[in-house]
Amino acid sequence: MNRSNVHLLDLPNEILLTILKKLNNMDVLYSLLDVNDGQLDILAQEKTFTNVLDFGHTDNISLIDRFCIYILPRICHNIEYFILEPVFMERILLAAVYPNLAELKLFNFEQQIVSTYFTDESLLRSVFQQQITSLILVNDDKGAIIGSLNEYTRNIYVHILNFFKNLTHLNIIGPNIMLCPVENFDDCLYLLDGRLKQLTTFNVNVYSIDTSSTIVH
Repeated sequence: MNRSNVHLLDLPNEILLTILKKLNNMDVLYSLLDVNDGQLDILAQEKTFTNVLDFGHTDNISLIDRFCIYILPRICHNIEYFILEPVFMERILLAAVYPNLAELKLFNFEQQIVSTYFTDESLLRSVFQQQITSLILVNDDKGAIIGSLNEYTRNIYVHILNFFKNLTHLNIIGPNIMLCPVENFDDCLYLLDGRLKQLTTFNVNVYSIDTSSTIVH
């Protein structure tokens, strides 16, 4: 073979795959999947590019459109973990059926997301209740800071733990919130009242301990 005539697609799949792994998987999918090249199309569908999809911090409508219309329906069986912005969550999760989806991370979480999506009337209810076992919420809710933390815990976090039937891992992250925040031991009791039999790990920050808190051993 004349060295001057060697092209990228002349390389063996193993070498091409090694090269593609150096790139962002979202870029690989966006650029190579469904571009009428069978070799690259097959490589782009490898699990290394399709099991975790990160749509966080994006407002690119063209990217969302291409993924929802052309890409997600083709790789839906490989996807295990979505990282999403709430504004695009419903569209992305309804773009296809994801039989292996089990983990979800949401940026810019606010309490209205609970009343909008984490309800029995939500189109996403079956996904949340039957599939999601790990949920990470990057909390940007000012209501959690200026309001009653005790009330916020009961209204938001307890509801989430009850609504997500198969949840085994919940992590709350934010500028003033780490893990699952509670004000006192009474809040712990709201969360650990025996309903969460599937829960295997519980991380909690207690902001204060006082004599009015009920402690149960």
